[in-house]
Formats: sequence, C-alpha cells, structure tokens
Amino acid sequence: MRVLAAMSGGVDSAVAAARAVDAGHDVTGVHLALSAKPGTLRTGARGCCTVEDAHDARRVADILGIPFYVWDFAERFTEDVVDDFVAEYAAGRTPNPCLKCNERIKFAALLDKAIALGFDAVATGHYARLSLVDGQPELRRSADDGKDQSYVLATLRPDQLRHAMFPLGGSVKPAVREEAAERGLMIAEKPDSHDICFIPDGDTRAFLTKHLGERPGSLVDDETGAVLGAHAGVHGFTVGQRHGLGLRVPAADGRPRYVLSLEPVSGNVRVGTAEKLGVREIVATAPTWPSGAEIAAGTRCVAQVRAHGGTAPAEASVVDGKLVVRIDGELRGVAPGQAVVLYREDAGGDVVLGSATITATS
Repeated sequence: MRVLAAMSGGVDSAVAAARAVDAGHDVTGVHLALSAKPGTLRTGARGCCTVEDAHDARRVADILGIPFYVWDFAERFTEDVVDDFVAEYAAGRTPNPCLKCNERIKFAALLDKAIALGFDAVATGHYARLSLVDGQPELRRSADDGKDQSYVLATLRPDQLRHAMFPLGGSVKPAVREEAAERGLMIAEKPDSHDICFIPDGDTRAFLTKHLGERPGSLVDDETGAVLGAHAGVHGFTVGQRHGLGLRVPAADGRPRYVLSLEPVSGNVRVGTAEKLGVREIVATAPTWPSGAEIAAGTRCVAQVRAHGGTAPAEASVVDGKLVVRIDGELRGVAPGQAVVLYREDAGGDVVLGSATITATS
C-alpha cells in the first residue's frame, strides 16, 4: 500500500513510520506545520510543531530512506482547533483540543488530501488498536493503558478508520523508545509533548484572557447564593477545579470548594462541596459510531469522560438523536464540552462503541 506517515518529530510517529516501512509499504513522510509562527526550539516537553520538530522528522525520514514533505495546515488548525477552543471556553464549556485536532486535521484535512493524492492510508503514532471485524472497523484501547489514545480517536467515522494505521497499538512506550534507539533514531529519548501544543507555557488562563479579555464576574456559593469572591472571566475555570479559585471568604464548614458550573451570561461561577460534583446522568449530542453501528437502547457499557481516567459502568441509549448515559453510581468533574466515549462492557471496556459531546449533566 501507499502510506502517508504523519511525522510530528517525536519518537512515537518516527517508530510508527519505521514499522510501516518494515511492513513493506511504500511510505512517504509528512510533517504538518500547524503554527503560523512556529518557535525555533521546544522547552523540554512543552509545545510541539516547532522548527526543531520539523528538522527531527526530516532526519528520521532520511534514516528510513523515505520521501519527506512539510505541509502547511496552519490556517486550518487555527480555525478548526484554536478558534474553536477559545469559543468553547467563552461559552462556559471545556473542550478537548487534541480530540478536535485528530477529528478535523489529521483525519479530515490530512486524510482527505492523502486520498486525493493516491495514498491508501495514513499512519500515525497514536496508541490505539484497529482491526476489521466482518468488514467494519473496530477501534480498541492500546496495549499501554497509560498511553492509550482511543478516547481522542473515538470521533472518527468508519470511512476514516478504514484508511488509518496505528502501528504502535500493541506496544508499550518503553519498548517504543528502546526500538527507536536500536534503529539509531536520535529522538529516542526526546520528551513527550504535554499540555496543549498551542499553549507552550502551559498557562491556559493567560492564553484565554489574551484572546477574550477580562469578563468580570462573581464566585457564588451554590447552596446559599452568597458571593465568595470575584474573577476575571468564566473562561478561567472548568468544572471540578479546586485550586486557583481566589475565594475571599472561606467556607463555613472549612471544607474545600470546587467549581460546579459556569454561567457565561451572568458571569457567575458556582462553587460547592465535592459531593455536589457527582453526576449520574449525561446527555450528549452529535454522536459518532466508529464501527458504523448505532448502539441499541439500554446498551451496557463503560463510559469515559476524560482522556485518562473518569470511567464508570453505565447504560446508554439514543433518545431523539441525543446520547443519554446513566451512570452506575457517580462520576465527578464531568463538564459540558467534554466528550463521553463508550466502550463495550462485555469486551472488558476495551472496544470503542461511540462518542458524543456532553451538553448537560444531572
């Protein structure tokens, strides 16, 4: 097959490309330039898509003996990922930009261009397993639980997954680094990128304030309605947050307070005890089904609301086009804007059933 290997300049995508070559595919490497003003150097594990990353990807391609190109997707990335991220926070929601990048950049813009150029598949360094069962794609968790990325891939459609390759799905990260070293790849010990790639200093609140300005509001006790403090904008908070609230008045019971909900119109950030964070039901919109099959009413599953953690047994149904998930017990820190991803309960919570965007909880 003709395979386009997406090469970020990191160790995972490098080994994924190398394995595609070893499998006998006709591989071409491509690095996506996602920033209009890329920095020249990374700061440890902060940020990505720098000039240094592009050079690292090119050096790996040279070692592998494959053609290599840099494609400028900066404008598309800004519109579909960065602008969306800012708009979601302004609306009081908590988006996942990695999920959006995979959906709109790597497996929409990139894959569409690859297919138009005659490639059969796009290979990436994601940690997830993919197979065909009765002609339908089956997306599963990776062998490395700590690195599993099936959550951020769960919005992909069957037609996209049929043209995807995840060569690292059956591996654990230490083995991937060891393999990179054995292959003589200089990025074998390069730090993984953390946080949000387009906020390299990790200060999300400052980034959002720069784009949205200050929008003063009040911190309100959810139980009494008392004003406990002031803030510069709801975009500086997320549901479940405990630290950095800036409460002027300590709680009468001396217990910690958490963000319970955000009200962008009034500017109120409601806070309360940890017990009030418990969610038993999730309503989510725009469901996607990676295998192409919508779930049946009352499907038993494992629900996950964060990329790592936030899982619970549940029962799910589609009601009037919306996904309704009833949790066994409770999940805490569930925020509108996040994705809820369902996994097959009878498969040990390993196989992805579907994904949808959370709009309400109760």
